[in-house]
Amino acid sequence: MISLRQRIVWASLLGSAALASSGAFAQAPAAPTAAAPTAAVAQADNAAAPKAQHKRMDPAKRMERMQEHRAKRLAALKEKLKLNAGQEGAWSTFTAASQPPAGARPPRMDRAEFAKLTTPERLERMQARQAERSAMFAKRADATKTFYATLTPEQQKTFDAETAHFGGPRGHHGHGGPDGGPRGAAPAKG
Repeated sequence: MISLRQRIVWASLLGSAALASSGAFAQAPAAPTAAAPTAAVAQADNAAAPKAQHKRMDPAKRMERMQEHRAKRLAALKEKLKLNAGQEGAWSTFTAASQPPAGARPPRMDRAEFAKLTTPERLERMQARQAERSAMFAKRADATKTFYATLTPEQQKTFDAETAHFGGPRGHHGHGGPDGGPRGAAPAKG
């Protein structure tokens, strides 16, 4: 049996080893090259720049950029699907239904104003907003299903592959997985 003293000694040794190993990984290399810090700083600045620019960007310009990006994505999808004349009407209905509402987002309530509400009032506001989102999603889902039904099996495969990585044509997760491909995609066999 291990005594209490031995447990304390073992725990101390394991704790010291853990701290020592984590400290070793946190330290910078002893002799970095002159270009390495510059490259690291430049890379960090480049990564932070789009986020900072995004926050400072005028909401109208940001919405315009999002609309342009969405239009390019949909145009690329349409080109890959190679739609026939009979599918054009369903495509138009699908793209119209997946379009964000005209006002985009309703104006957010001021935090101070929201804080003045009672808990039941806050819950009612949140529930109403959730119901609006649910209705918009149902409209997009119905339009997508209707359009999907007009596609040939080959077009359906293309549609599935092109929309799987960003949750549909209006999704926000189109950045892909670590290998640059769609998230959740099986690795290529080779």
